[in-house]
This record gives sequence, structure tokens and C-alpha cells, in this order.
Amino acid sequence: MSRGFPEGIQYGGDYNPEQWPEETWAEDAALMREAGVTLVTVGVFAWARLQPGPDSWEFGWLDRLMDLFAAHGIAVDLATATASPPAWLVRSATYVRPVTADGVRLEFGSRQLYCPSDPTYVRAAGKLVRALAERYAKHPALALWHIHNEYGDHVTECFCEESAADFRDWLRKRYRTVEELNRVWGTDFWSQRYGDFRQIEPPRTAPGPVNPTQVLDWRRFCSDALLRLHRLERDVLRTHSPDVPATTNFMSMFKALDHWEWARHEDIVSDDAYPDPADPAAHVGAALNHDLMRSLKGGRPWLLLEQAPSAVSWRPVNVPKRPGLQRLWSLQALARGADGILYFQWRQSRAGAEKFHSALLPHRGTASRGWRETVRFGAELRRLAEVAGSRITARAAIVLDWHSWWALEGTDHPSERMRWRELLRPWYEALYARGITVDFVAPDADLSPYRLVLAPNLYLLRAEHARRIADHVHGGGHLVCGPFSGVVDEHDHLHPGGAPGPLREVLGVVVDEFWPVPDGETVRVGEDARASVWSEWLVAEGARPLLAYASGTLAGQPAVTRNAWGRGSARYLSCRLDAEGLGRVLDGALCEAEVTPVLGAAPPAGVEAVRRGPYLFLLNHTDREADSPALPGTDLLTGEQVHDRVRLGPLGAAVVRTVSTER
Repeated sequence: MSRGFPEGIQYGGDYNPEQWPEETWAEDAALMREAGVTLVTVGVFAWARLQPGPDSWEFGWLDRLMDLFAAHGIAVDLATATASPPAWLVRSATYVRPVTADGVRLEFGSRQLYCPSDPTYVRAAGKLVRALAERYAKHPALALWHIHNEYGDHVTECFCEESAADFRDWLRKRYRTVEELNRVWGTDFWSQRYGDFRQIEPPRTAPGPVNPTQVLDWRRFCSDALLRLHRLERDVLRTHSPDVPATTNFMSMFKALDHWEWARHEDIVSDDAYPDPADPAAHVGAALNHDLMRSLKGGRPWLLLEQAPSAVSWRPVNVPKRPGLQRLWSLQALARGADGILYFQWRQSRAGAEKFHSALLPHRGTASRGWRETVRFGAELRRLAEVAGSRITARAAIVLDWHSWWALEGTDHPSERMRWRELLRPWYEALYARGITVDFVAPDADLSPYRLVLAPNLYLLRAEHARRIADHVHGGGHLVCGPFSGVVDEHDHLHPGGAPGPLREVLGVVVDEFWPVPDGETVRVGEDARASVWSEWLVAEGARPLLAYASGTLAGQPAVTRNAWGRGSARYLSCRLDAEGLGRVLDGALCEAEVTPVLGAAPPAGVEAVRRGPYLFLLNHTDREADSPALPGTDLLTGEQVHDRVRLGPLGAAVVRTVSTER
């Protein structure tokens, strides 16, 4: 990847040496070598150790640790340690501790206790990062900077006076005049007009619904406020070590942070993924999040920076991963573009909130099942080293817009059941089951690489983004758009003329009235499909009905339509179809767009098939053997030749270097 990175797939995890006697470190380094560890994350929560007081520093222990890893050939992802301020800092100023919307100031004793707008925290964080950068920029063990940790994990927003002042400054830069803000926020409603920016406060708890555009801007501000902290640290690191890349670990598809904007400031995208072993469909959601991580930097490889080797410690019931599952799920991340498989954490803690969280080296040590799996998988990753750097080519894309997500899940809508993840998941599951790999794209992305563009929901839609989509269809692309789309503009104002607003012409339909489906009820669509949660009174304006409502008030009205537009086509779903009905609609679009599965047909049930460059990954997510079609080549895991089929054991996998690349 860059200076300091060993070749091949990175393997390792978080290491917290401050929790252990120093004599343990040499043992850990030797065990890491035995397990095949190549990269460790160090110092994530070490601020109090590094800086015991405002003007005192203790770097000696970290110097010795960095030298130890350099001597053992283990690269270091060095954290800036700013995610958890120490007690002396928290007590030094009133506004360091964040405040909730109800006015409660949070207390010390956990982690991530800081207000993103507090100048005391900002100055202290900058001072710490400069000290680390100056000291370790040229250290031979340093391969990657780890900025902060999981931004927004516990505190995504703060409602204190410092945050209020910061919000007002953000609004001044955005709107310049209070008159423009009044126009955009629609403040003539409920007599909310402002005479001065100083009258504006964050959307704290109020007697009734808060102005929706104010709330939308608050979401934008909170993402930007955290990003400003990240950029401050990144600028310091770039000044002192311009040749060392930096990352910050995302938390998969996380609502609070606009990942498209954040990824612009990332050298390497990294993610923390914790699917639930108790969920039989957890691997589908994991695949979705992996595809997003790959997409954030245009298909470049990313790092799985954290996952659990077995059980976590923070769910109501923490089910361990049964033997073979952590291997399978790690290979899934590799299949979908990861060049690093790391874990939280190396050695299992004996104290603190995460002492029951699993680790690569469990409490029982090298006699444990977990340790045997750690060593075995490290050896397998060495056999897969050549996969590093290869890329996935997708011909279908899903449009994801954080601003639309924020606006969609506002209050006082026709139905509060319209939630982005719940709208997205059935569409993704249908493609996953068919062996179709997808990219995610921002609404302003270049769509030319894709034959099929899917928009499960675009509640908020800018006119210029709609033009991009329409032009893509007109030039020969194909679009499938879900319900409640094209409803409002970037200010959360309704588009004139009704939904789907600026997509009305390309879709060839207009919505006369939204018609939510009551909880627990469904309506029939076509002969045998069902719709729940949502439906619309749809009027065709050139589009051809594919399916009509077959029960209820909307019986006979079009439910799903297709419109020819230039050299392409656009389908519109005005309802939330069940899996079978949605699958049939998507099958028609996939066929028309000539988007085909990697194996030519859908893989067997429970088997995941992904093509990463010349490498075919086949992953069996079931507890029974599976016989799967394959492509000819060599299975890198076993060294055996593969022809047109492969037998996969329970939770088994094959990674086939296809014939076209055989030496």
C-alpha cells in the first residue's frame, strides 16, 4: 500500500500494551510472529499514559514498544489517541463534556467524552498529535496513522453553548444573511422568523416538532464539526510525515457521518464490522457494508480494521462465532475488496468494560480454540497474498445520499416507517442472492461505468443530480427507482408539481397522493405480490404499467411502471414490494441492462460468489455441504485444480485463481 506496509494481505489487530506489564510485550511480539501478524494498531486509548498532565509527557514506553515491533518486522498503525480525553483535560474546562438535547452534561468514566466544538479539546488534541508526529514520523515501524477512533460512536452531537456558537458560525458561512436563512428554512411557518443569527440555537428539545430544515442543517453541521477535527489532525500528520498514509475507522453504514465527504480526506478507507453471529442473515448485511467501504474511494482496496474474533461484549446476549465463522467472514471482507484483516483486539483484556470481548489471544492463551484459529488463518492469508491490490468491477450501482437519508428520517412524514436501511436492504438482498456485485455511488457520481443504476429511495433530490441520472438513462443506461423519491429539494422543500419531482419526465409518472399502508396490513400487487408499509396513487405520464394494485382503494392503479427514455429505460416502484415481487422487477431490469451474475446464474442458496479481479471467491454460509458451479483455475487455499464445480464444506470457502491468469 505504501511505505512501511509488508507485502500481501495485512493481518493483526489492536494492541493495548498499557494494560499489561512490560515483560509481556516480548512474549506478545513473538506470538504475533508465530500467528503471522503483519500490522498492529497501537495507542488508541493511550492519551492518559502519553500525557499524564497538561505539560508532562511519557513517551519512553511507546519508544520501546515501537522499537520492539521494528525488530520483529511488524508494522504499526499508530493512533493519535485523541478519542478518549484524560481526566485532567475533562476537568480543566466546563465545555469539554458534551451536552444532550435535554440539557444533560455527560460525565467522565467512559470514552469519547468531548464536545467537537470545544476549543480546549481542540487545542489539546492538536498538541498531542503534533508531539506524536514529531517523535515517530521517521520510525521504521510506522506504516499508517490511525486518526482518532470511530468518530461519532458515542457522541455524534453536542448542544452546549460552544456548539451553539459554532453552529451559528457555520450557518453564517452557508447563508451569509439571515434573510436567506429565513427563506431556506421556511421560517414564516409557525412564526419562526429570525432577526439575527444570534437568535438561533441548536434543535434542542422543544414543545413540538422542530423546523425540519433546521434539523437537516444540524445533521450537516454535526458531520462537518467532527470532520473538522479529523482534518485538523490529518493536516498535522501530513506536515510531519507526508509519505505516511492516514485512516480513521468508520463504523460501516453509519447515519451520522457523510462518508462520501469524509472519504475525500482519507488516504485509505477502513472499517469496523461487527455482524451478529446470532443473526442467520448477518453475512448479507456485512457484504453490503463491505461493498460500501470499497466504493468510497472508487474501488480502491480498504482495510477491515476491527472485527471480533468471536463474541463481543456489548449486545444483550453475546453469542460467540462458531468454529470456522470468523475465517469465513474474514474471507468475505477480502472477497469484497479488503487488503487487510484486523481485529479488536490482540490480547483479551482482564479489566474494563470490554474484558469479555474476544481477542486473537484469548484469556486461556495458546491452549484455546481461538488461538488455534488465529494461527491457522494467518497461514491461510499468506497463501492469499497475491490477491492484494486486485479490484472488483461492478456493472450495477446503488445511489446513496446521506443528505437524503437525514431528510427521509425526519418527523411529520406520511409514515415514520420509511427508513433508509429498511428500504435498501431488500434491494441489496435480491442482488446478493442473484450473485450480482454492486458498487455504491454518491448522487453526483459518474454513472458511465454502470449499465444499471438502482435508487431504492431518493427522498431528497437536487435538480442537478436528477439531470445526471436522466442523462445516463437517455444515453443507454437503465434505472430502477423506489418509492417516496424526488419529493423534496436540498432544503427539504417540496418539489413543485409533486413527486418524483425532477425525475418526473424520465420516469414518466407523477404521484397524485401518498398512501401509506397501516401496520400489519398489506395490499396485493399483480397476481401474487404483496406490498407493505407504503403505496402511492400513481398517474402514468407516458410510462407503461408493469404491475397494478389488485386490492384496496388503489385497485387498478399502476404500482410498478417502465418508461422508455432515449436509448435506456426507467422503472418506478410506488410501493414496498415483498421479496418475490421485488425480485421479479429487478430481474427484468437486470436482463434488459445485460447485467449477469459472476457464475452466469445465481449461486446455490447460501453460497456467495464474488469475482475480485482474476480471483473467484466462493463462500458457503450454511452448515451443510454445498456443490457450486465454479470457473477453472487453482484454489489458492488448497493448491488443488478446479474445473467447472467445487465442493464446499460447511462454512467452507474456495479462492480460485482463474485459468486466464495461471502462470
